[in-house]
Amino acid sequence: EHSALSPILAALRHSRLDRRAALRRAVGLGLGLPLLAALAAEARGETLSPPDATAKPRRYALPWRLGVDPYAWLEDPDDPAVIAYLDAENRYAEAAMAPTAALQERLYQELIGRIDQDESTVPESWHGFSYSTRTEAGKDYELICRREGNLDAPEQVVLDLNLIAGDYLALGLWLPSPDNRFLAYDLDETGEEFWAIRVREMATGREIDRLPRSTSFQWANDSQTLLYCRHEAETHRPYTLFRHRVGSDPETNHLMFEEPDPQFWLGTEKTKDQAYVLLYADALESNEIYYLPADQPEAALTRFAPRRPNVYESLEHHGEEFLVLTDEGAPNRKLEAVADADPDGPRRVLVPHREGVLIEAMDVFPGHIVLYGRQDGFSRAWVRDVPSGATAPIAFEEAVYVVAPGSNWEFQTGSVRLHYSSPVTPPSVFVVDLASGARTLRQQAAVVGGHDPSQYVCERQFATAPDGTLVPISLVRLREAPAGLPPGPRPLQMDVDGAFGLDTEPRFGHHRLSLLERGVGYAIARVRGGGELGGRWWEAGRRLQKTHSFDDLAACAEHLIAIGETAADRLASWGGSAGGLLVGVTATRRPELFRAVVADVPVVDLVGFLLRSPIGRANQLEFGDQNDPVAGRYLLAYSPYEGVRAQAYPALLVSGGLNDTRVPYWVPAKWVARLRDTATGERRLLLRTEMDAGHAGVSSFSDAVRQTAFTYAFLLTELGVAEVPPADAVPAPTTAMGVQG
Repeated sequence: EHSALSPILAALRHSRLDRRAALRRAVGLGLGLPLLAALAAEARGETLSPPDATAKPRRYALPWRLGVDPYAWLEDPDDPAVIAYLDAENRYAEAAMAPTAALQERLYQELIGRIDQDESTVPESWHGFSYSTRTEAGKDYELICRREGNLDAPEQVVLDLNLIAGDYLALGLWLPSPDNRFLAYDLDETGEEFWAIRVREMATGREIDRLPRSTSFQWANDSQTLLYCRHEAETHRPYTLFRHRVGSDPETNHLMFEEPDPQFWLGTEKTKDQAYVLLYADALESNEIYYLPADQPEAALTRFAPRRPNVYESLEHHGEEFLVLTDEGAPNRKLEAVADADPDGPRRVLVPHREGVLIEAMDVFPGHIVLYGRQDGFSRAWVRDVPSGATAPIAFEEAVYVVAPGSNWEFQTGSVRLHYSSPVTPPSVFVVDLASGARTLRQQAAVVGGHDPSQYVCERQFATAPDGTLVPISLVRLREAPAGLPPGPRPLQMDVDGAFGLDTEPRFGHHRLSLLERGVGYAIARVRGGGELGGRWWEAGRRLQKTHSFDDLAACAEHLIAIGETAADRLASWGGSAGGLLVGVTATRRPELFRAVVADVPVVDLVGFLLRSPIGRANQLEFGDQNDPVAGRYLLAYSPYEGVRAQAYPALLVSGGLNDTRVPYWVPAKWVARLRDTATGERRLLLRTEMDAGHAGVSSFSDAVRQTAFTYAFLLTELGVAEVPPADAVPAPTTAMGVQG
C-alpha cells in the first residue's frame, strides 16, 4: 500500500526532503497538506489522536420530561469553536486515512476512467427544436444544448454551467418556453437549497430575470408568463405562488396563492397536453390540487378537490377528462376519470386497486396511458389502450431492474421513452411503440474499458423478519471470485433507506464496479418504511412501527450471513439521511452484524432534529411527535445519539454538510462526539463535514469522485480486500451506444 509513498516517507524520516519538494511529490499523488503532515507524523512514530469535543451539558425541555444534551453547543455554526472542531475532525479523518492515499488515487483513476466524460442525452423534441444535455472531459458541470429543425443542424449551447460555477452549484428544473425564446432554470449556489430562478434569452444568452428564493415553476402557453413558488427563508418550504411577466420588476409579481399550513409544501406541474397548469399543496399523507387553464394565466385558480386526511392524489388531463391517481380507499392507488367540466361529479374507475401492485405515476398520450409502479417490490411499467381499456406490461428480461419514465415532453406521439438499468446493465434509454410494444434501444451509457454483464450474478433474495414478514433483497456479485480474494464468504456492502415511502432502486453504478471487480458483493435491503411494496409497507415502518425497519435490516444481514453470501466480519452497511438513521440504530443494537458502517448525513439525533431543525416539524408525520409522551419515549428508545453505549461499534465513517438544511451538520457531529466519549473498541470512527456543501454533498464531478474514492478506500481496508486487484474485465461485445437520431 505504501509503495507509491515510500520515497516521501523515507525522505521525511531522514529530513532529506524540504517542504516545497515534499509538496510537489505529494500533489503528484493527489495528496494535500493535511495528508502530508499525517505522513510526516507517521514517519516520526507519533500517535494519531482523535479530536476531543468538550461536553457542555445543556438542559432541554419536553412536555413530559427534562433532558440533558452534552453537545448541544455544536449546534451554533457561528461559534468559532464549532468550526474549529469540525476542521479538526476533517484533519483527523484525512490523517487516519493517509495510509490509503495510494489506494484512494488508484480508485479515483479507476472511477473517473470508466466514465465517458463526453456524453450527451438523447435529444428531446419541443416545438421544432431538439434539446439535450452533455458533458465534456475535464469539466465538472453539464451544458444544455439545442438544435433547430433536425439533428444535423448546428448545435447551440444555451447554458454552460461551468462558466458560472463557484464552490458549489446545483441545477434544478429547466424548461424552455413554448415558443423556444426563453430558458427558465433554477440554481442552488450554496448547497443550502436556496434556489433562485433565472430566465435567459436563448438566442442572445442575455439573462432577463433573476427571482431569488424561488423554485418549482411552469410556463403559461403565452411564453411570457411564468408561474412559480417562493420558499420561506428558515424552513425552505415553498408556500406562495406568484405570476411573473418576463422582463418585469419582480416586486410587481402577482401573489396568486399562499399556503398557511406549515405541513403543506407547494409545487407546480403542467398537464402533458399543455391544457392546464397545476398547483399542488402536498403534505406527507394528504394533498390538495388547484388548476388554471394554461392559455389564461391571469385566471383564478380552481380547487380540484378539498384536502382530506390520508388522501393523496395526482392529476393529468386527457380529452375532456381529468385523470386522477388516488389512494382514497386504495393503499396501492387506483386510476379514475372525471369530467373536466364537473370535477366534483362522479368518477369512473379505469384501473382498480390491486393488492401487491402499486401505481406510482402516469404518462398520457392521445391513445394510451402509461402507468409506472411496482410489483413484488420491483419497478414495472404498463400500457393501457384508451379505446379498449386493455392493459399490458412492458416486459424486460432481467430478474432485477429499474424502469422509469423519460422526460417525454411531447403529447402527440405514439411512443414512450423509458429509462432502464439494472445492477449489471448500464443506464439505457428505450423507445417503446405504444401500439405494438416494439422496443428500440436508443442509447446506453458507455463503460470505458469494457463491461460484460455475464460476469455477474444478479438475483432476488427474501429475508424473514422476526414477525414473519418477508423482506426483499436485491443482490449482485462477481460470478467468479477474483484472484487474491481471501478464502471463505465474500465481503459485501448492503445499502438501505426505508423511510418516507421512498424506493431504493437497484440501479447500475459505474463507481460500484470498483467494489464488484474486487469481489465485494452489493445488496439492497428493501425494508419496511420504504415504498417498495406499497402504502402498507410504508405504514409498517414509520412512527410507532419504526422498529420494523431496524428489525428488517438486521434480518437481511442475518439472512445473507446464513446462506453463506458473506460473514459478519466482511459485511458493511451504507445509508444516507433517513437510511443513515437505520444503519446508526443497527450499529448500536446489533454491532456484531457489521464490520463497517457508512452513515451519510444521518438523522441520528432524532430529538434534537425534530425540536430544532428548520424542517423538523415536517418530519413528525414520519417519525412521530417528540412532544407526545408515547411517541417521544418511543423515539428516545432507538435514537442513536441518545442511545450511545459503552460497547465496541463497527468501524464508522460519518458525513455531514455545513450548509445542509435537511439534516443539519450538527446531527452527525454530535453523534460522533458522544461516541468518542463513550464507545469502546479499536475500530475507526471518522467524521467528514463538507464545509461548502449541503445535503447532497459536493457538487463538482471531480470532487464527487474523490469523495467516493475516499469512502471506497475506507470500506476496502475494513473489509480486508484493499490489496485485492480488480478482476480483469472481459470486454463485452460493444453494448455502449451513441445517441441515435
